Amino acid sequence: MQDIKELDNRGIPGGFVASDVFVDAAHSHSEAIGFHANSLFVAHPIQDRTDRELVELADEAFSSAVELICSQTN
Repeated sequence: MQDIKELDNRGIPGGFVASDVFVDAAHSHSEAIGFHANSLFVAHPIQDRTDRELVELADEAFSSAVELICSQTN
């Protein structure tokens, strides 16, 4: 989150991708630092997936991930 905030301060669009178990943690961190980054949450877990499952997950999230760097909502 700190990295995304720094990019935003420099005028560079961005966001972060995390698995959905981190929604509450991301919200808490955002509140703590006073910055609400663009975010994309994908299904958890990540580490136990096969290569094929990871490719499918990435394909499903791709358009939303591109929007993170193309939007200027912050």
